[in-house]
Amino acid sequence: MLSMKNVLGLLLVGCVAVLLASVLGTNDAVVSVFWNPWRIDLSLNLVLLLLVVLAVVGYLLVRGVTGLVGLPARAQEWRARLRERAAQQQLREAMVFLFAGRYSRAQRAALRAADVASVTRAFPGAVEFTALAHLLAGMSMHRLQDRAGRDRQLDAAQALLGSAQGGNALQEGASLLAAEWAVDDRDAALALERLAGLPGGVARRTHALRLRLQAARLAPEPQEALRTARLLAKHQGFSKAAAEGMLRSLAIDLLSMARDKEQLERAWLQLDPADRRDPLVCARAATLAVEFGALEDARLWLRPYWDDLSRLAVHERHAVLAAFVQASRQLPAEWLPSLEAALQNLPMDPWVVYAAGVAMAERALWGRAARLLKDVAEMPAAPKEIRVGALLRLAAIAEEEGDGDRSADCYRAIGRLMRDSA
Repeated sequence: MLSMKNVLGLLLVGCVAVLLASVLGTNDAVVSVFWNPWRIDLSLNLVLLLLVVLAVVGYLLVRGVTGLVGLPARAQEWRARLRERAAQQQLREAMVFLFAGRYSRAQRAALRAADVASVTRAFPGAVEFTALAHLLAGMSMHRLQDRAGRDRQLDAAQALLGSAQGGNALQEGASLLAAEWAVDDRDAALALERLAGLPGGVARRTHALRLRLQAARLAPEPQEALRTARLLAKHQGFSKAAAEGMLRSLAIDLLSMARDKEQLERAWLQLDPADRRDPLVCARAATLAVEFGALEDARLWLRPYWDDLSRLAVHERHAVLAAFVQASRQLPAEWLPSLEAALQNLPMDPWVVYAAGVAMAERALWGRAARLLKDVAEMPAAPKEIRVGALLRLAAIAEEEGDGDRSADCYRAIGRLMRDSA
C-alpha cells in the first residue's frame, strides 16, 4: 500500500508534468544566436533545457571543487570523531569495570580515555570529559590503596576543571570525592578542611553532611557530630529509628568526654533539650555525675522520670534505675514517697524493687530494705547482676545487725548463683 508521503509525491509530479505540458507544449518561440559568420536558431524549449543542464553542471562542479578543497579538514574531523568515539568507549569500559569491582582494568581504561581525550580537544566538553576520566582513574586507585596515584589523578582533574567553563557540577563532585577519600583514610582534619571549603549549597547536601558526620566522629568532635547528625535527621537523612539511635549515641559520647563535674555540666547544657529528655542520655549523665561526686546533680537529672517509669521502655527504665542505684548514697527522705509510688505501679519489675531496696538501706530502714532485697534475690527472672547486688546488700544489712550466720548464708547464695550461671 502507498503511504501518504508517496501519494503526495505522485500528485506533485503530475502537477509539474501538466504545468510543463501546458506552458512548453505550444511554445513556438525561437532563439537566434549570432556568432560571425554563423547564425544558430534554437527553440526556446531547448534553450531553457540547456540552461537547466548548465546550471546543474555548474552546481556540481562548484560542489566538487569545494569538496576537494575541504577534504583535508573533513579528514581531520573524521579522525577526531574516531578518537572521540574511542575515548568514550574507553570511558564506558572504565565505568563498567569500576562497578564490577575490576579496579585494575577500570584504572587502565580510564587512563586510556584521558590520554585520547587530551589529544582530541575539538569535541564539545573535552575538558570535562578528560577530568571525569581522571576522577574515574582516581576512584579505581583509591580502591587499590594507591593513594599517591589517586592524589595525582585528583590534582590533574582539579587543574583541568579550574580552567573549564560550566564545570561547576564536576568541580563539586571532585571536592566531595576528595573529602570522602580523606574520611576513608581516617584523616579527619583533612576531611573537615576540604568540607569547610565547599560552597554553602554543596555543604548542606545530604552526602556532604554524612561525610561531615563521619569526619567529626573521627576527629573526635562530638559537638560538631551531634549538630550535623541533627541536621541530617531534620532533612530525613536517616530513618526515624536510626536518627534516634545516632543522636543518642553522639550525646552519650559528648558527655563521656567530660573529665570533671564542671565539664560534665557544660556538656549537659550544650545538649539539645530533646537530647536531655532521652532517658538513656540522662542515665549516662547521672552515672558520670556519681563518678565525679555530684550526687545531687545526678538525682536532679533522674527525678523527672520517676513519675513516668511505667511509660518508659523496659531498657530505658532499667537504665534510669541502674543510674539511680549508683546515685542513692545519702538519699534525702523526700525520695521515699516516690519510691513507694514506683513500687505500687511496678511491683514485679526486679529493677524497681532492687532500686527501692537499695534506697531503703541507704535510709537505714533495714526491715523494709531486707524484705525488698530478699524478694529480688529470689526472683528467677531477675538479671544475675541485681540478684548478686541484692545478696551483697542483704549481707551488709546482716552485718550491721550483727547476724553473722545470715551474712554467711548470703555469701553462700552468691557462690551458688555464680556457679549455676557459669
